[in-house]
Amino acid sequence: MNFKKGLIIIPARGGSKGIKNKNIVNICGKPLIYYTINPTLKTKEGGLLYAVIVSTDSQKIADISKKLGADVPFLRPKNISGDKSKSIDFMLHAINYFENKGIHYDYIVLLQPTSPLRIHEDIEEAIDLFLKNKNDSLISVCREERVDETELYYKKSNKGFPLSPNHNKGKRKQDLKELFVRNAAIYITSTKYIKKEHKIISDNPLLFEMPIERSLDIDTKDDLKKLRGFLCK
Repeated sequence: MNFKKGLIIIPARGGSKGIKNKNIVNICGKPLIYYTINPTLKTKEGGLLYAVIVSTDSQKIADISKKLGADVPFLRPKNISGDKSKSIDFMLHAINYFENKGIHYDYIVLLQPTSPLRIHEDIEEAIDLFLKNKNDSLISVCREERVDETELYYKKSNKGFPLSPNHNKGKRKQDLKELFVRNAAIYITSTKYIKKEHKIISDNPLLFEMPIERSLDIDTKDDLKKLRGFLCK
């Protein structure tokens, strides 16, 4: 594997509407962000990464992250830290911050604290897959086994519009395409693509499959309950 310089960015803004202080909420005696920082440090030790940073607008989150071993080289500006701010904004901010210091990264790994069940092997294998293939981006996914393509519709004026032309053709499940759902655990994008397109995901990203049991994405209090039931034993 040819070595390329990579940067992990862990985004953790201070505000959160659904769950107050979501990124640092207590999970089994540790802040939620710990479960993302910890495996990244193991990956960094393995030589796959150059740096792990937390991008936050909160001094409290910054202090916690530093104690957990992550670098927090700056506080993110408030104008890219609101509810309507996009991920691409803080990624470009981080890229520009380092390039202004003469530090250039070939690819960016985005790991959200709301996916706390990924392990360092997931990160390492995803990076390895990305580096071995010529592609602009990679996303982590899990296999969808409950719903097939013929069962998906969108609604307009009380009518259902199928997403698949096979929705009423009685095709056997084994003859249908496999479906994969983005699980929000790992995103990897070349810096060149980010700067040129201002996007994180390319039109045909590499897919890194993860098991459903490590694909929990924390969005509600029920999700937190599931997480505590899994980790607090």
